[in-house]
Amino acid sequence: MSPVPASSPAGLPGHSAADRTALIAVDLQVDFLPGGALAVAGGHEILPLANHAAQFFRNVVLTQDWHPADHISFAANHPGKAPYDTIALPYGEQVLWPVHCVEDSIGARLASRLEIPHAQLIIRKGHHRAIDSYSTFYEADRTTPTGLTGYLRDRGIETVYLLGLATDFCVSCSAVDAARHGFTTYVVEDACRAIDVNGSLDKAWAQMNAAGVKRTRLDALRA
Repeated sequence: MSPVPASSPAGLPGHSAADRTALIAVDLQVDFLPGGALAVAGGHEILPLANHAAQFFRNVVLTQDWHPADHISFAANHPGKAPYDTIALPYGEQVLWPVHCVEDSIGARLASRLEIPHAQLIIRKGHHRAIDSYSTFYEADRTTPTGLTGYLRDRGIETVYLLGLATDFCVSCSAVDAARHGFTTYVVEDACRAIDVNGSLDKAWAQMNAAGVKRTRLDALRA
């Protein structure tokens, strides 16, 4: 995939394969980088890779975790519980996290070294107090949509590529939902980093493989 111009030759959405393809850059936020509240090891390494990858896409979507301070997924809101404990909620098992990406906080901001000025949409997820959200398409109850599916379909997008943080949670859940909605879906695996708690990375790849998600690498985007 060679670098693409800002618009298609005919100037019409859906005119070319490039117009029908989108990059989703997942949760490249301060709290997920080294020094952040829920730092992913090597998370800072993703930023130049994301900036580079975005050059090959006309259509780019960014995502942000965006939680209220009293969010149900924060261990601090459950007396006697610690980060990475689990609790049962109406929609299933919930991992409890350190307080992170609180709405309008410094930690929730997109990383300052992220340079994708042509990104067209920011999807904020996890803003419902009683529902966590990993997927960029649905909250964790699997019924509350973010609106991304409709946006992509209205734009004529057929293929999506995902990169970002973390491979085994928000990236993988987003990829599985994209594939299940009928998008041809790729994860740029060397432009992701994982948390990998309790075998979560192996489990995530197994789920992505089962859903038909394809793996690719940054070098392939240049082909």
